[in-house]
Parts: sequence; C-alpha cells; structure tokens
Amino acid sequence: MDSATRQHGFAQALLHPGALVPPGLTGARGTADAARFAVYRNNVHVGLTRALAQRFIVTERLVGAEFFAGMARAYVGGCKPASPLLMHYGDDFPDFIADFAPAATLPYLADVARLEAAWTRAYHAADAAPLALARLAGLAPEEMAGLTLRAHPSATLLHSAHPVGAIWAAHQGATVTPVESWNAETVLVVRPDMAVSVHVLPPGDGPFAARLLAGHALGEAAEAALAVDPGFDFGTALVGLLTLSAFSDMQQGDVP
Repeated sequence: MDSATRQHGFAQALLHPGALVPPGLTGARGTADAARFAVYRNNVHVGLTRALAQRFIVTERLVGAEFFAGMARAYVGGCKPASPLLMHYGDDFPDFIADFAPAATLPYLADVARLEAAWTRAYHAADAAPLALARLAGLAPEEMAGLTLRAHPSATLLHSAHPVGAIWAAHQGATVTPVESWNAETVLVVRPDMAVSVHVLPPGDGPFAARLLAGHALGEAAEAALAVDPGFDFGTALVGLLTLSAFSDMQQGDVP
C-alpha cells in the first residue's frame, strides 16, 4: 500500500465514526486499538465543533451553547473539511442550518450565520484599495450609463427577510440590546482596511447594490432599482456604496 492510499484510508477512518481502525495502524502491543483510535477521532470532531463555535459566535449566542454543540456535531458528522485551512470550514454551515429541523422555529438563524460566514471571508480576503469617488467625478453622463464597478475582494451583499444586521449588532456586546424594528434588511460586509465592517443599506438600495456587485452596468442597475421604487435616488445610493468601499475598480463594459 503506497503512502497516498494509506493517508486517504487514515483520513476516512478518522472522520467517519463507524469506520474500522485503518489497516497497519497498531498500538504499543502491535495490534489495532479501537478504543484509543476512537479517542483520537473524538478529539478531531471536538476540534471541528469548536472551530464552528469560534466562527459563528452570534449564531451560538442565539441558540445557546448546548443546542449549538448538537447542531455543530450533526454538521461535522456529514460535512468534512475540504481544505487544511480551518478558516474555510463551515462555509456551507448556514445552508445546513436552514435545513436543520430543530432550528425551524428561528427562521432568521441561517441568515445570521451567512452574515458571520461573510465576515470571516472578508477578514481573510485579499487586500485592495477602495475605488475613490473622485475617479467618477469627471465622467460625462453618457459614460456613466455603461460603466461597471468591480466589487471589492472582501465585499459580500446579503439580503434577508429578517433584520440580520440589527440582530448581529445587538449581540456584539456583553449585554444583548433589543432589535427595535423587525424588517427585512440588505447588509454589506466589507473590509477596505484592517477592520471588517457590517453596514445595513437603506431599504431601497438593495436591488441597485446587488446588480452593481454582480457586474451589471450602472445604467442597467439604476433602471432595475427604479422599477422596484420609482423614488429611488441613483446618485445618493451610488455615493453611499462608494463611501462604504464596496468597489475596488471600474471599467467600461462588462466586468470579467
């Protein structure tokens, strides 16, 4: 058995509770020791569960440590790390939460987890200078319509039927503050400098921001937003997104 096959067998046995001790793995007496291997396997599962708790802090606070641990164990049992970098583990944990029946009474929980996953991705994203508003100042109106803006590498836009930004913000201190208004929110998560920021966008700016961050031209994004809200203020929304450092570059035509 070559080294790669042996390593694969070890990893499979380590990550699946029902698997047998891998062939050739023995204890001090020269025989397979299922009990000792089970302890090692349990330590791996505990480590993955703790990694999720460290990444989804608010999610855990919302349901309590005991419930979260059970939910995380269920996730770990079926979802193994795809990368040796634990900072990526749990990217699909929010989707798991959305389908986790015991959490069905908290319909906002999965979106809060999505916000926290976006926060981690932003923290580890590539550095890039934000697009300055001054670069657009000298453009003629006909140039603006076909302009596309490149999303900042750290930027994620999340729309939720629940006030996920307000819920997240309410749990940042030792004392939980009440959420004053239970409305849908569109949240921008971005890290233009050293610190990750979470911004709740004005209610009418969501469709516009979503299209711009997806690579659509300014004119098309503005038309889509106006179709939803005839009172939409294109200029104010654009300046707001640039001020929040949502973009890193611009060009005429589609963003590749």
